Amino acid sequence: MSPLLRPDWPAPAAVRAAVTLRHGAGVSTPPFDHFNLGLRCGDEPAAVHANRRALLGLAGLPAEPLWLRQVHGTAVHIGRSGGSRDRVSAGSRAASAVAPAVAADADCEPEADAAVTTDPGVVLAILTADCLPVLLCADDGSEVGAAHAGWRGLCAGVLEATVAAMATPPSRLLAWLGPAAGPQAYEVGDEVRDAFLAHDPAARAGFVATRPGHWLCDLYALARQRLTVAGVTRVHGGGLCTISEPARFFSHRRDRRTGRQASLIWLAG
Repeated sequence: MSPLLRPDWPAPAAVRAAVTLRHGAGVSTPPFDHFNLGLRCGDEPAAVHANRRALLGLAGLPAEPLWLRQVHGTAVHIGRSGGSRDRVSAGSRAASAVAPAVAADADCEPEADAAVTTDPGVVLAILTADCLPVLLCADDGSEVGAAHAGWRGLCAGVLEATVAAMATPPSRLLAWLGPAAGPQAYEVGDEVRDAFLAHDPAARAGFVATRPGHWLCDLYALARQRLTVAGVTRVHGGGLCTISEPARFFSHRRDRRTGRQASLIWLAG
C-alpha cells in the first residue's frame, strides 16, 4: 500500500500536494500504527521524528514541512524561504515576526491553524484525524495555502482568514477538501449546529437530524458554503471519510487515541 494519496484537482504544474495515509510506511506502534506524523497525540517522539524524516523522501519534499501548533483557531502564518515566518491574525494582513517553523520538537512549532506562501520550496502542512484539511492554490501557480478546519475553526472563519491572507484574488483560487469526518458518520450536538446557524442560516443545509438534540454534520458542505461566500467557487475533493475508512485514515472520533495524517502543499522551484 502506498503511504500517500495525491489530490485529484486541476492545480497548475508548479503546485505539488500530497496526503499521507496511516499505513504503507512509518515505525509507530499501535494505536499510532504506522505513519503517524503528530507530536501531540501520545506517540513516542522518536517514532514521529523518524516518520517525519521518512516523509521527506516518500513525498519528494524540497524541505522540512512548516509544522503548526494547531489550536482550532483562525490565525494564519505566512511561510517564507530561509526559515523566517510571519503571523497574520484573522481579518488582518499586519504581520509580526515569529520563531522559525522548522522545529526539532513540538514546543518550537508556531501556533496557527493555517499557512500561506508564495515562496517555492516552502512546504505547508496540516495535521488531522477527522478535522477537515483544505488546500488552496492560485490558478497561475504563484501561491498556495493550507487550513485546518475542524468544526470550531470552520465556524470561527479559518477559511475566510486564509483566503484573506493570500495575495491572490479569491476568484483566481482553487480549493481541495481533504479527508475528514464524513457526512454519514459525523454526529454532533445542537451546540454545533446552533453556532453555524448563528453565523449564516443557510448552514442548515449542512445538518441532518438523527436522534433528539443530535445531527449528522457535513463539514464538506459547510466548507464549500464558506468558500463560496469568500469568493472561491472552484472547489474540489470532499469524498473521503476518515471515520469509515480505518485501513487508510486515522480518526479520533472512531478510535479516540490515534495518530495524525498530514495534508501537504508546496510550490516547485
